[in-house]
Amino acid sequence: MTASERRLAIMEVLSLRKKETCENLAFEFGVSIRTIYYDLDALTPYYPIQTQSGKGGGVYVEDGFRWDRRYLTDEQSETLEEILPMLSGRQAAVIRSILDTFKLQRRKRA
Repeated sequence: MTASERRLAIMEVLSLRKKETCENLAFEFGVSIRTIYYDLDALTPYYPIQTQSGKGGGVYVEDGFRWDRRYLTDEQSETLEEILPMLSGRQAAVIRSILDTFKLQRRKRA
């Protein structure tokens, strides 16, 4: 399994389980914990991955994230939101529908 394949598999696992530990991921993929850290560093700019240290901590994807769906990047969402006030009528409605459809709705964790 290549690093790219493993990283995609990690995202699939996190999407299904929602939360996992680095130790379990390392065991499951037959790599070191350090390799999992490198993988998470590579994935974090592109996916809504969060980590929490300490008891009860682990790696998780944000609530609402679905692996089988495409999302706008933060930069794309911010740009569309910046230009939205400059538009009116149908154009504003179309941009708003794009944001509603493809922007990941992030929820705060308790």
